[in-house]
Amino acid sequence: MILGILLIAVPVAFTVLFAVLGRVFGYPAILRRPAGEVLERFAAGGSRLVLLWWAFAMTAVAFVPIAVGVGGLLGAGTLATLTVVVGTLAAAVQALGLIRWPFLVPLLAREREKHPQVVDLVFEVANRYFGIAVGEHLGYLLTGSWTVLVAIALGSTAPLWFVAAGVVVGASLLIGSLEFIGPAEKHGWALAGTVVTIGYTAWALWLVAGGVLLLLAL
Repeated sequence: MILGILLIAVPVAFTVLFAVLGRVFGYPAILRRPAGEVLERFAAGGSRLVLLWWAFAMTAVAFVPIAVGVGGLLGAGTLATLTVVVGTLAAAVQALGLIRWPFLVPLLAREREKHPQVVDLVFEVANRYFGIAVGEHLGYLLTGSWTVLVAIALGSTAPLWFVAAGVVVGASLLIGSLEFIGPAEKHGWALAGTVVTIGYTAWALWLVAGGVLLLLAL
């Protein structure tokens, strides 16, 4: 019962907060804008924007009990254990990437007027490391892997459409993890960015569908 509710509530919260951040902050497109522009808009958002970012980061933390619960539902075995490990790591790196917004970015936004060049560089470094490398690359890679692993582990115990959708959605997140790899490191691979945006919406719907299926089976 609790797992089914979490499978519905967490992705819904994630999607709603993502949409609100898009409306009030231009997220995620604004991440590709110059640091000064991002920080000025962040400062203009005030404490409301900081709280929105904190809540968004908490949706990543809330994925931990989902990963553990789904692993328990799959039973004993190497594959089930692997889903727990990969899912927990996915939640951790996503949270580490997002948590910079309610704690580090407000400080940078306040200090920018005094040291604009230094602050802009610090922001770009933090964005590249915690945002692109940790939150996006590792986050997409691990979340996509978890989704594919869960779909495979379900095998014949879940409807074929649900298993197939999990593989496709997971693969889209894996493609998204390649956005800033290799030749695309400087500016990003536009196709991967588009695929992962669509993929995360589909991923949220897939989790909700899993929650509904689980509740109906009780």
